[in-house]
Amino acid sequence: MLEERLGMPIRQFFEQHGEAVFRDHEEAVMDDLSRGQGAPKVLATGGGALLREANRQRLKSRCTVVYLRSTPEELYRRLRHDTQRPLLQVADPLAKLRELYGQRHGLYEATAHYSVDTGRPSVASLVNMILMQLEMAGLVQVPARPEAPLPGGGSPSGGAAAPDAGA
Repeated sequence: MLEERLGMPIRQFFEQHGEAVFRDHEEAVMDDLSRGQGAPKVLATGGGALLREANRQRLKSRCTVVYLRSTPEELYRRLRHDTQRPLLQVADPLAKLRELYGQRHGLYEATAHYSVDTGRPSVASLVNMILMQLEMAGLVQVPARPEAPLPGGGSPSGGAAAPDAGA
């Protein structure tokens, strides 16, 4: 959404206009998207989005914020080949990630309603962890998944699989 409004990739915008102008645009987009109009949505913010107090206040009051917590070392493992993150295009990206973590971690913790340690689980596992927290808080209802029949016609719960009524 942000790149769409900028009309170019974020890295290119950073290079041409600088971080301060980028953060102005980011703040405007976050304000628009966090107003809650239309269908529910997931806002995946960049790491620096919470640097501005206005963004933190809007997200905390208008949204349910889930902090996907990760160590600088884990982030480095995931991002070491990413050339599109402007702040990591430095001689020592791991040192930069440690610096950014030191500056931002407290802001993330203070803004988040929930935190999930990302570590190395699969995306599906992370989604399930987030959904479980939101479901326990009464914020979402996760539809029950139908049990898949086991080979031989049984079900995981021990009962027999019932045929379709229309069959």
